[in-house]
Amino acid sequence: MSPFPVKVALWFLLISCLFISPLSQQGIEAFQCSNGIALPPDQVCDFTDQCGDNSDEEQCSNYDRCDFEDGLCIMAQDQDLQLVWTKRNGMMDLFPPFYDHNGDMSAHFLSLVSKVDSTSSYLRSRVFLSTDNQRACQITFYYFISHVSCKLMVGLQNACSGAVQHLWQNPAGLQNQWERKVVKIQSSQRFQVVFQGQMISTRGQDEVIAIDDISFSSDCFPADDEILPCQEASETHQELCHPVADLCRFDSPHEGLRLCHACGFESDMCDWASEASAEQLSWIRTKASEVQALGSTPQQDQSGNYEGYYVYVGAKHAFTLSQLNSKAYLNSSVCHCLGKSCHLQFYYAMENSILRVRLYNNKEEEIFWTYNTSTHSKWVKVDVLIPDGLKIFQIIFEGIILSQKSFIGLDQLWVYACGQAPTRKLCSSDEFACASGQCIAQDSVCDSQQNCADASEDLATCFSRCDFETNSCGWFEALGGDHFDWIWSSPTDLSATFEQQAPPRDHTYNTTDGHFMFILKKNNSLSQVAKLQSPTFSQTGPGCTLSFWFYNYGLSVGAAELQLHIEKSNDSTPVWRVLYNQGNQWSEATIQLGRLTQPFHLSLEKVSLGIYDGVSAIDDIRFENCTLPLPAESCEEPDHFWCLHTKACIEKRHLCDLVDDCGDRTDEADCVPELQCNFENGLCNWEQDTEDDFDWTRNQGSTSTLNTGPMKDNTLGTARGHYLYIESSEPRVFENNAILLSPILNATGREGCTFRFHYHMFGKHIYRLAIYQRIWSNARGQLLWQIFGNQGNRWIRNHLSISSRKPFQILVEASVGDGFTGDIAIDDLSFMDCTLYPGTLPVDLPAPPETSVPVTLPPHNCTDDEFVCRSDGLCVDKIQRCDFRYDCPDQSDESTCVSEVCSFENRNLCKWYQPIPVNLLQDSNIFRWGLGNGISIHQGEENHRPWVDHTKNSTRGWYLFADSSNGKFGDVADILTPVISLTGPTCTLVFWTHMNGATVGSLQVLIKKGNVTSKLWAQTGRQGAQWKKVEVFLGTHLYTQIVFRAKRGVSYMGDVAVDDVSFQNCSPLPSPDRKCTAQEFTCANQHCIAKDRLCDFVNDCADNSDETSFICGTSRGRCDFEFDLCAWEQEQDEDFDWNLKASSILATGTEPVADHTLGNSSGHYIFIKSLFPQQPMRAARISSPVISKRSKNCKIIFHYHMYGNGIGALSLIQVSVSNQTKVLLNLTAEQGNFWKREELPLFGDEDFQLKFEGRVGKGYHGDIALDDIVLTENCLSSHHSVKEEPAVPLPTGYCPYGYREYQNGKCYKQEQNCNFVDDCGDNTDENECGGSCTFEEGWCGWQNSLAENFDWILGVGSHQSLRPPRDHTLGNEDGHFLYLEATPVGLRGEKAHLRSPVWQESGAACTLSFWYFISAKATGSIHILIKTEQGLQKVWEESENHANHWQQAVIMLGKLRNFEVIFQGIRTRDLGGGAAIDDIEFKNCTTVGETSEICPETTDFLCQDKKCIASHLVCDYKPDCSDKSDEAHCGQYTSTTGSCNFETTSENWTTACSLTQDSEDDLDWAIGSRIHTEALNPDSDHTPGSGQHFLYVNSSGPKEGSTARITTSKFFPASHGMCSVRFWFYTVDPGSMGILKVYTVEESGLNILVWSVVGNKRTGWTYGHVSVSSNGPFKVAFEADLGGNENIFIALDDISFTPECMSGGPATTQPPSCGVDQFSCIYTLQCVPLSGICNGSEECVDGSDEMDCSTGSTPQLCGEMEFPCSGGQCIPSLLLCDGVPDCHFNEDESSCPTESCSEGALVCTSSNSCIPALHRCDGFADCVNFQPDESSCSECPANYCRNGGACVVEKNGPTCRCGQGWKGSRCHIKFTPPAADLVYMQNNLWALLGIGFAFLMTHITVAVLCFLGKRKVSVRKTERTGNCAFVNPIYGNWSNPEKTESSVYSFSNPVYGTAPRSLETMSHHLK
Repeated sequence: MSPFPVKVALWFLLISCLFISPLSQQGIEAFQCSNGIALPPDQVCDFTDQCGDNSDEEQCSNYDRCDFEDGLCIMAQDQDLQLVWTKRNGMMDLFPPFYDHNGDMSAHFLSLVSKVDSTSSYLRSRVFLSTDNQRACQITFYYFISHVSCKLMVGLQNACSGAVQHLWQNPAGLQNQWERKVVKIQSSQRFQVVFQGQMISTRGQDEVIAIDDISFSSDCFPADDEILPCQEASETHQELCHPVADLCRFDSPHEGLRLCHACGFESDMCDWASEASAEQLSWIRTKASEVQALGSTPQQDQSGNYEGYYVYVGAKHAFTLSQLNSKAYLNSSVCHCLGKSCHLQFYYAMENSILRVRLYNNKEEEIFWTYNTSTHSKWVKVDVLIPDGLKIFQIIFEGIILSQKSFIGLDQLWVYACGQAPTRKLCSSDEFACASGQCIAQDSVCDSQQNCADASEDLATCFSRCDFETNSCGWFEALGGDHFDWIWSSPTDLSATFEQQAPPRDHTYNTTDGHFMFILKKNNSLSQVAKLQSPTFSQTGPGCTLSFWFYNYGLSVGAAELQLHIEKSNDSTPVWRVLYNQGNQWSEATIQLGRLTQPFHLSLEKVSLGIYDGVSAIDDIRFENCTLPLPAESCEEPDHFWCLHTKACIEKRHLCDLVDDCGDRTDEADCVPELQCNFENGLCNWEQDTEDDFDWTRNQGSTSTLNTGPMKDNTLGTARGHYLYIESSEPRVFENNAILLSPILNATGREGCTFRFHYHMFGKHIYRLAIYQRIWSNARGQLLWQIFGNQGNRWIRNHLSISSRKPFQILVEASVGDGFTGDIAIDDLSFMDCTLYPGTLPVDLPAPPETSVPVTLPPHNCTDDEFVCRSDGLCVDKIQRCDFRYDCPDQSDESTCVSEVCSFENRNLCKWYQPIPVNLLQDSNIFRWGLGNGISIHQGEENHRPWVDHTKNSTRGWYLFADSSNGKFGDVADILTPVISLTGPTCTLVFWTHMNGATVGSLQVLIKKGNVTSKLWAQTGRQGAQWKKVEVFLGTHLYTQIVFRAKRGVSYMGDVAVDDVSFQNCSPLPSPDRKCTAQEFTCANQHCIAKDRLCDFVNDCADNSDETSFICGTSRGRCDFEFDLCAWEQEQDEDFDWNLKASSILATGTEPVADHTLGNSSGHYIFIKSLFPQQPMRAARISSPVISKRSKNCKIIFHYHMYGNGIGALSLIQVSVSNQTKVLLNLTAEQGNFWKREELPLFGDEDFQLKFEGRVGKGYHGDIALDDIVLTENCLSSHHSVKEEPAVPLPTGYCPYGYREYQNGKCYKQEQNCNFVDDCGDNTDENECGGSCTFEEGWCGWQNSLAENFDWILGVGSHQSLRPPRDHTLGNEDGHFLYLEATPVGLRGEKAHLRSPVWQESGAACTLSFWYFISAKATGSIHILIKTEQGLQKVWEESENHANHWQQAVIMLGKLRNFEVIFQGIRTRDLGGGAAIDDIEFKNCTTVGETSEICPETTDFLCQDKKCIASHLVCDYKPDCSDKSDEAHCGQYTSTTGSCNFETTSENWTTACSLTQDSEDDLDWAIGSRIHTEALNPDSDHTPGSGQHFLYVNSSGPKEGSTARITTSKFFPASHGMCSVRFWFYTVDPGSMGILKVYTVEESGLNILVWSVVGNKRTGWTYGHVSVSSNGPFKVAFEADLGGNENIFIALDDISFTPECMSGGPATTQPPSCGVDQFSCIYTLQCVPLSGICNGSEECVDGSDEMDCSTGSTPQLCGEMEFPCSGGQCIPSLLLCDGVPDCHFNEDESSCPTESCSEGALVCTSSNSCIPALHRCDGFADCVNFQPDESSCSECPANYCRNGGACVVEKNGPTCRCGQGWKGSRCHIKFTPPAADLVYMQNNLWALLGIGFAFLMTHITVAVLCFLGKRKVSVRKTERTGNCAFVNPIYGNWSNPEKTESSVYSFSNPVYGTAPRSLETMSHHLK
């Protein structure tokens, strides 16, 4: 035996993967849910989620199912009965059932309603094939019976006129509830299932039978012909019918009898005529692609041709109820049947209609057939036998329209007779026999040309149908001899041995005599391959498709693949495959071949692998539209092209479309290559868009995912061709888009031009393909065309007409669907009649959407980027239009813009406009903005509309208001400005608001940039009957619109009004026309701002150069609270804390909706809130760093927000080191709902701290917030972290200042701490660094951030909470770990941070590992963040639980400097908890012995010993490399201006050192050589080697303000972060009064302090360095301030500047922090495109662009199951209409139905009905509005049980156990119990105790037995998880505060009357 072939082995692996897995699963009877639960088979695919995770309802494609939402599906009913099954839902009638079996009121079902005496109705299924002995057909359905007299029966029928066999009847007694039933059927014959409803009505009562959700299992195999055998016909042998058209003829008025050809309506109506009915409906002939798409109309004729024709009838556009049952008739001519038996064959497509086919003989109806099953856009073939006695007849098709969506289509109408098979003339061996007997050359066979004269010729063999009845049509087995071959045969011809390997019937005639090709296996072998090969075809036309019917049945039938083989090529292209068992039935396959220009053949292959067992067959192969166009004698039509060689006439729109339509390629000659792209050589001149989510992928062959995407391209039609597609697999998410950009094309003429393309959209999760045309480079443009969903496995051609007066570009956008089977492909893109444009598209400058009157412009020379002044033609930049500054002399540049001040007097809107159509503005019933005054107030509005305006304080003054008399609860009204081009840095929006009324809604101020809208300000609820001022800081913005958004409250009682809107200081900065003074800062754009405005978190320069980290990064007291509290610290001994809050966390009351720093919802601030459960006047404090008393001109600048009627107090207190206090500011009242700026001077006689103290108020509404605190640079810190180098050896047992002492008594330097090296020997220096830790001995230096509401807690295991039951280190309950605490109150998005101290440096191989635990009951995530000088970076995250087990994480840290490690826990619900960490370990992190070839930073210096140091450490007069290579070759450094070691021999050291003494100071620096101190030996200078000199200054006597300054004599060029100055200083200062300062000095003379040290107590020379930056040329100054004190000595030595100080850097104008189309990240200085926000991909390093993404519209205050009280309060809807008022204004008890409900029942306000107690908390919302029956099911609402009652949570929700004398659902009703009851209770007390004890023991016994039983079979249950939250079951799962508010409740205004609400309106709301 030959060796096993490698190819066969590969086939074995492929095929075994494809069908062994299904094989292994089919033997399992029980269904395995995704969560592990096992279900019996009869509970699968029954329209009910039996698994709990819906997995039993996801794979039901093999089931025939009907939920009656789209009609009767596979069911049909008898039309001639009075009683019919009707589709309806629970809201359509006044009798039951009022919901389907799932409790859904809007879902549909079928029902019978009787109003006549005894009657019945039948509902029939489709026809099914017989069942086998192993499998039964299973039917599952749900039924509803209203009366005992109703009967529902299920029966079985085997013959068309046979009796119905009874199977089941509904049992007596079950009424008015849905019941589930399963019926199993085994039948040896075909069968049909019959449902029969019977009822006898009772007078005055409607009897109802309903049925829903019928499901036929996968073992119910439908019959293809849908016909039951008739008893008399089944006994006779059916002969094969050979269709002969000659034996049937139609009467023709002009031609006599004419042959009955098949009519496809391609050119005319043939012999058929449409007769208009009385309703004026008629059959219409039309092109398939032009039929109006209704979702159910086929867009191609029955052959699949989009350009084909058919006839149809459908509902008219103005369809009315009177047109129900409208009819249309299609009549044939009189037909003469000359054959033995005649047939009528036709195709129909139908939706919600009835089709009757009638036969007439002499105007008397003989027979008719009825069809009423919707086909859902598919064509169905019908072939009916005309009775033998009927030889002359007329056919009438009657179409009956039932609804507005009704449709009936007819195609391929054919009458034929059966005759004998035609005999053929014999031709020679080298000839081919045509159907007429003509012989043609064999070479011309299958060449796509017509060679037979009778047109039946070779096309009938090559491209027409092959039904295998005569022979195999040239298909043959290509790999014979292995006993596994394709065979041509029929079931009758097979022996009993092999009959199980073939289908029981063929597909063509459905008989045992019919023929087909099938695989015959005679023995087993691993190397068996069956390969069915077609004849060789020479070429195909562009529309060629191949279809066939196949059989692939059996447990081990395996996969099959159809391949395309191009002759003279070794490549093959898979074009179709079937992977597994398709059931015991014929299935259809359709494959698109397209244009193939070379000879080819097909092969259908299957591998046996020795285990093949099944049925594989093929029948009825059909090629369609495969011929090339025929030659034409002429081609004179203007829109056609005559092919040069083939003489075919084709449409011109097919020219140059990359497809050879002619057959000789002359239609593709002389084309412009730049206007075509087939992607064979790349993207041509098309480009990938950079603003989309991902890119298109160029590909060959199949895509990487099965069942989606093309298998070949369109150009070549093979796997060698290329195309573009989108890969929809991960990491792509829903609606991610990829955009392809065309080249830019010229404007078109009147005729326009055409874009042609081919697209492929195949897969279950296909979403959207769209084509846009744009004329602006920054816009998406106009949508030209789009298509959604699966379009089949084929390439589809489309062409779009384009016209444009400007150059344009085409965008092809594909969007990802909700799954990985959503690949979309494009190919062969081309333009016709277009030309390329050499330039680029301009940028769109948005304009307000208002109708402008055409303006006649004066003569001018302005460009498109300029605005033309209207009076004189002066040109100004377009950005100067609408910028609040008049740049045109006639002020025309601001004439169409929003007014700078608007009082709305004279009813003037000042260009504010509402973005809604004019017709809606005139609609008085919508909620919208309008102008009003006191005179216009109606009666009833006086308490919620302003009586007077703010401008004039008069009833005649006008204001803007949103009228709540109109609209409904939750409606939104917007009014906005035209686009404002540019605003200045101090721009502020100021306006006055009036919000009064019990149910007033909210007002928001939004800023809109393009399509992105951000919230700036908001105010909710009643503010009193007064006008209140609001200021909203805007700052610098480009191309924005300001929006006022009003939201309507619960009722009409509350209007939102606005007046006196002004834009203050909003004009841009003027062009700089002067130099800045010494008290002003020079911006990069050369503007001047006051020095006090520097580094105050406001972009005063308009280019952000005053706020850069290079200028402002040195301040320790500056904090914007974007991540933490910076250098500010919480007071740990206080009652509660200031809390850090992101604006994007939903505001629950009065706190700001936007922070001050960024002015939008992405920023952070700190706040305290009175709503928190705090006692009044409890205080929270934060403290600043200690500030030196030597500080001069020190100030604090901060912004605060104090709003709400329950406000407490805000104080700023100065506390000295001796605890002396001074109150600097005390605010006690509401300060307005906006941020306010405060600036205070600071000074003191002692060093001091500042403390912000916030106190809680007495009310529940009020907050105090702080943001952007700045201590100016002149506020000197009394302690500064510096490095030093001792000059003398340390005395034993003594650790000087700056050193620490080991536990073993030794000393170590500060820099030896936290460096991953045990310098002590006892690890003292690393113990508290947040390093490796088991937490058994404490925290190891890890600390909680002080800015959060909840923390990480050190604790031990617990079985009762969400935390782990045991730790990881010891594995027991005594071991320690850190876990997230649970809090009773929380906010979405809150975080808990666990931080390490700052590590100095890590090695390149450094890794961090730890063990983590996430409870299965928690939903949330843990993140690991690394914080460095460059910002935050997320390096790891986890949100999935791991079955309550500890899991290890290992993270590669690598080389890092000055970094912190932060563990972050995030919650997105109301509670935290459920996460823990343990056993943190750092490995390989020391840098000792580490070498590098490449440094982590490009600016680093690589020592000769292969270690890296920072660049500023080179040549700084101390060796940082162990080999001292950093201090060699320092000439470049010492020659830099200002660098000096003062060892000059010149007497004039200032000249030699390029330094200058300040002539205006009090003292001078001098050269010295000895420092006399009290130390053992006097110190010398610092310069290494033979250095002797230094620079010094000292105080010889008291002198106030004694300062000495030296300054570099030359200016350094402007630079940012590039220049560093290093120096060494020495101080002798017993009183700690001396100050050494470093300044930058700008050209204007402005001094900016960049470094300082006060009273340095360290001995020896100390190292200092600082990075200096400036927007312009600058100098550096060193200043010693002795403060007039004695005995102060300050020395300087070895000053050096890095070489970058001399080279400088570009100091160009910086753009704003982020552009108009960018988003500012929260934690990092980074800008990302706006399109990246909430797209599922993190563009920001910190991930802030994906935080808190809402899935719906504007977040609402109350959840789905909460009722909104006025003032923003939310209460559980369980408390609605329960007799106890819970809202402040009793709104929960107003508007309640008068009907009283029994105890325990709930009132449903929407249906005015009672919900029984047993329906509470059953998982179905019985009441739509607020869902009270599903509210608070797992918790007791606050103060639920009154008067001492105890609340207990039971099965149906919370229940009150009332005390004596009280009753009611909430113990709110007082009553006196009868005395007898008390006696009875006492007498039976002991009896009750005894019964209770017995009951308890019984439960304990049962529980023990259940526990032992469950241990035997472990069933894993999964919990539903959400995103990023740890939920504590102790406090329950709080409702989502962002649920959309219901629109059902809305109180109408009695002034305008109450509109009656019809049942239809109520139904609409309930939906």
